[in-house]
Amino acid sequence: MASMELTKDGSVFVLTLTNGDGANTFTKDVLEEYLEVFDRIEATKENASLVITSNSSKFWCTGINLDWLREQPREYFMEFARLMDRVYFRAALLNLPTIGCLTGHTFAGGAILAAALDFRFMREDRGWFCLPEVDIKIPFTLLMQEVVEMLPNRRAVKDLILTGARIGGKEAAELGIVDGAFSEAELFPRTMDFARKMAEKDRETYTKIKHNWRRRIAALRDVVMGGK
Repeated sequence: MASMELTKDGSVFVLTLTNGDGANTFTKDVLEEYLEVFDRIEATKENASLVITSNSSKFWCTGINLDWLREQPREYFMEFARLMDRVYFRAALLNLPTIGCLTGHTFAGGAILAAALDFRFMREDRGWFCLPEVDIKIPFTLLMQEVVEMLPNRRAVKDLILTGARIGGKEAAELGIVDGAFSEAELFPRTMDFARKMAEKDRETYTKIKHNWRRRIAALRDVVMGGK
C-alpha cells in the first residue's frame, strides 16, 4: 500500500500512516486503501484490537488533500464526500476495539476519523485537534455529524464544530475528547499497552455492544453504503 502499512504485534493490528511528510491527507486512492485495510481486519476472527498511528511526529492526519481535490472536476466532490462517509462508517463499526495514537496534528477529516475510533490517545506536547470545517467552508455530512457527536463532551464538541477552535493534547484530555495525553516517548507504548488489554475482550460480544451503542450510525448503513 502506498500511504499506510498494516502489521500485527501479537493480538494488536497496527495501521501506520506512512505519508507523514504529506500530513497523511485523503485522496481517492488513500480512502480506498483504508477500506481495503478494514476489509482485511474484519475478515479475521480472533480476539484483537487496532491501533492507527503515524510515522510522523508532526502529523497524524489532516483530512482532505485540498490541492488534490481542487484538481478534480467540480462534480466529483459529492462522490468524494460519499467515499469519506464510507470510511468513517466502516471505522466507527469495525468489529474490534479501535484506538487512535494521535502523534501530531489531527485536523478536519482526520479529526473525524479519530472521533470514529473507540478510544484516542494524543501527544501532550505537540499537535492540535481541530474541526475547522466552519472556517474552510466544508459542511459536515449527516454521517460526519453523527460521528463527531460520539465524542463524549457535548459542550466541547459544540464549541469545536461551531468555532473551529484548536486544542492541544492536555486540553483535549481534560475535555474528554481524547482518553489520555502523553509525552512523545510515552505515547505509542502507552497506547499499545491499552490496546493489548482491549484485545483480550471477546470480539463478538464487543462488536454487538459497540453496534448497539452506535445504533444511530448503524441506522445510516443504506444511505452511506448503498445497501451493502
